[in-house]
Amino acid sequence: MWILLAAALLALRFYLPLALALLVGSAVWGVVSGVVQPVGIIALVVMALLGVACVKWRERRGVKIALEVVLVVAAAALMLHLIPGFNNPKVLDGIHSGPRSAPFTMYFNFDKALVPFLLLCCLPTLFVAQPLKRAVFWQWLLLVLGVPALLLVAVALGGLGLELHQGQWLLPFAFANLFFVSLAEEALFRGWLLQRLCGVMTAPLALLLSAVIFGLMHTAGGVLLVVFATLAGVLYGMAWLWSGRLWVSTVLHFALNLCHALFFTYPMLQHGN
Repeated sequence: MWILLAAALLALRFYLPLALALLVGSAVWGVVSGVVQPVGIIALVVMALLGVACVKWRERRGVKIALEVVLVVAAAALMLHLIPGFNNPKVLDGIHSGPRSAPFTMYFNFDKALVPFLLLCCLPTLFVAQPLKRAVFWQWLLLVLGVPALLLVAVALGGLGLELHQGQWLLPFAFANLFFVSLAEEALFRGWLLQRLCGVMTAPLALLLSAVIFGLMHTAGGVLLVVFATLAGVLYGMAWLWSGRLWVSTVLHFALNLCHALFFTYPMLQHGN
């Protein structure tokens, strides 16, 4: 089911009918396996109808805006797991990635994976938009080098430590993080939010505001994580502004998370170490 859902997300950028067929298949499989429960089925149907209405009435500005607001709120609720009816399976439970790392738990999130589908109904340019700046090679190189630099700053501030990891947990972590975390978050915060903000304010201000909102989403992890996520949001936002491609910012987001999991204490330095 999860491979089918990941394939649907991959196809969403290139061929919508295939993506929707794969999504329906994964949803049916989810119902059979108990991941999608009766309330979740109702939620899926309602969101699908709202998405179709948003696409159909795109030229009716007032109706379109109202439907987009509802769909974006639904996408945020899915990301925060506030919509009932989705029994996301726990794949990793209390894992210590290394001796100095705090324990972490990971789920395969069916609800969060739906976010790009909803937002594409709101914004046809979600995956591909006009770049706001054409960056040259050395600028892209600096942006990529910002990934390890940011992680090393976290080490210097005491939030992380250097620690090499390997283990069977890395494969499910990478799979889930790419499709069910990084893509969903980039769709909401860069593909939709940053793109909409760029339509009403300057790009630098839109970049900063979207990064701050992204950082505030991590308040549960403390002040240091909010600052770290905000700076990471600036990197992801620059990748989107320079490329206009959602998958570019998604890959950068995933690269930072994977680099973190491979070479640093994950998710953070264990207290007392």
